Amino acid sequence: MESVRNNEAAHRFEVGAGGQLAVSEYHRRDGTIVFTHTEVPLALEGKGIGNELAKAALDYARSEGLRVVPRCRFIAAYIKRHPQYQDLVEEKG
Repeated sequence: MESVRNNEAAHRFEVGAGGQLAVSEYHRRDGTIVFTHTEVPLALEGKGIGNELAKAALDYARSEGLRVVPRCRFIAAYIKRHPQYQDLVEEKG
């Protein structure tokens, strides 16, 4: 597995493995990063690749001082399982 990279031009975090690409899509606005969709190809499921994407994406958000809006169910579930990221979540106003 390659390391996760932030493809800013495509607005996604991505990682390649076995000739396939797993992605976590986002858009940034007004000091927030909105995660909209995470997709791991079927052949790569169960290898922790989605978790690596989520961790890299959330670590990036923290390093950039961004609030997180987890519209993607996978990212939301990851945050729920990893409370160290709870403080990043943008509270609903």
